[in-house]
Amino acid sequence: MRKAVFLAAASLLLFPGSLLAAATFTVEPVNSADDKAVFATVESIDVVPARVRTGGTIASLSVKQGDRVERDQVVAVVGDQKLILQQAALDAQIAGLKAQLAQAQTELGRAESLVRSGAVSRAQFDSATTAANVAANMLKARNAERAVLDQQLAEGQVLAPTAGRVLTVPVTVGSVVLSGEPVATIAQQDFVLRLRVPERHARFLKTGDPVRLDGEDLAQGAAGFGTITLVYPQIQDGRVVADARVAGIGDYFVGERVRVWISGGERKTFIVPSSYILTRFGLDYARVRKSDGTTVDVPVQRGREQPRPDMPSALEILSGLQPGDILVQQ
Repeated sequence: MRKAVFLAAASLLLFPGSLLAAATFTVEPVNSADDKAVFATVESIDVVPARVRTGGTIASLSVKQGDRVERDQVVAVVGDQKLILQQAALDAQIAGLKAQLAQAQTELGRAESLVRSGAVSRAQFDSATTAANVAANMLKARNAERAVLDQQLAEGQVLAPTAGRVLTVPVTVGSVVLSGEPVATIAQQDFVLRLRVPERHARFLKTGDPVRLDGEDLAQGAAGFGTITLVYPQIQDGRVVADARVAGIGDYFVGERVRVWISGGERKTFIVPSSYILTRFGLDYARVRKSDGTTVDVPVQRGREQPRPDMPSALEILSGLQPGDILVQQ
C-alpha cells in the first residue's frame, strides 16, 4: 500500500501541470494572454467588377445580389440588334459567293477540257482560273468577317472574372451599356477579418498572434481560432488596422461586424478545464486531493472562459487554488 502511494506521488512530481489521469488535473500557473475584445468586419481581399466587352442592351441577367458564382459563369448577356442585321447580311453574301464559286469552278473545268483539244485559247483558260481563285478568296474573306461577328456576339456574354459572391448589380434588363461598364461586382470568396485595434494596444499586436471568435458568432456554435496575417503600418483615426484569417467565415455577409478577442499582453494565471469546477447554490467549488489521498471541496472564484485549441473548455480561476493542487473530476 505504501509503495503504491509512493509511486503515485512520484508521478505527480514528474508530470506537473498536465493531465495525470482521466479524472485528475494538476494546477500550475501558466502564461495566459490578457485578451481584449475588439470588433472586426468581414471583408473580401479582392472585389472584382464583371465588365461588358461590347456595347449594347442588357438582354438577360442571371444573377442577383448575394448569389454565389463560379469563375467564367455567365452573369449577363448583352445584345446588339445591329450585329444581328450584319450577321444576316453576311450570310446572304456568303451564299451568293458560294454560288459564284461553284459557277467559276464549273467554267474552269470546262475550259480545262477544251484547252487540251485546242477549242479555246490559253488566255481564256487563264481567265477562268483567275475567276475561280477570286471567287474562292472572296468567300474566305466573308467567312472571316462572319467569324469576327460571331466573336462579337459571343463577347456579349458577361462572364464572372472570379469565383465569389455578387455584391451589387447596378443594371437591369433593357439597360444600355457601353464597352467596359460593370454589370456586377463580385467579392472573391476569400474572406478575412479586418480588425481596428485601439492605438494603445498596437505594441502588443504582431503578425502570427492568435485571435479568437466567440462561439455565438459562428454557425457551428464553438469558438473559432485564427491568426493575424498582416498588420498595416499606418494608424487611422487612432486605430491600428490588421487582417486575420479564421476558418468558418465563408458564409458571413461582407461587412458584417463580429467580436474578436486579441492578446493585450501576458500574465500569470491558473487555467483549468471547466469540467473540474462544480457550482452549488451559487458558489463554485473545486475538489482537491490532499496528501493522504482524501479529497476536499475548496471554494474558488472563477474568471472568464478562455478556450484554446488544446483545451476548448479552459476556464480561468482567480483565487482558491495553489500551485501543485491536484484536482479530481467531480
